Amino acid sequence: MENNNNVEIERKYLVNDLPDNLESYPHKKIEQGYLCTSPVVRIRRQEEAYILTYKGQGLMARTEYNLPLSKEGYEHLRKKTDGYTISKTRYYIPFDETHIIELDVFDPPFAPLYLAEVEFSSLEEAESFLPPEWFGTDVTFDGSYHNSAMSQGAHRKN
Repeated sequence: MENNNNVEIERKYLVNDLPDNLESYPHKKIEQGYLCTSPVVRIRRQEEAYILTYKGQGLMARTEYNLPLSKEGYEHLRKKTDGYTISKTRYYIPFDETHIIELDVFDPPFAPLYLAEVEFSSLEEAESFLPPEWFGTDVTFDGSYHNSAMSQGAHRKN
């Protein structure tokens, strides 16, 4: 969910144990690489969609702009990315009437890392969020769990 003023507001949590019925939820395979990490300029392939993203600074709230990218453009820019390419499966798990949990299950070299994100329409809503019991540590304010930091080696398992 992206609100109208292009500010992404989200909370991020580690997950230790995956839900039992995980495969029953909609999911997509994602591959992304980083052309720059300050500011963040990312390319992403999500199934057959290709996206170029700019993200500003911040932890819980930051500016985000997404632009469509062609497959050819993605392939060209993919060769220019720095660090590790992030590969993961994102599961979309309904939480309540207005929120969906985006659960990322990372492939090597980050496996077995599981991160859950929930996006909000306001800072107040994000700050008052009560996570479900299966969520672990809140890492919203730990920038090392941003995928851009991970692409530079943070949380790599091997």
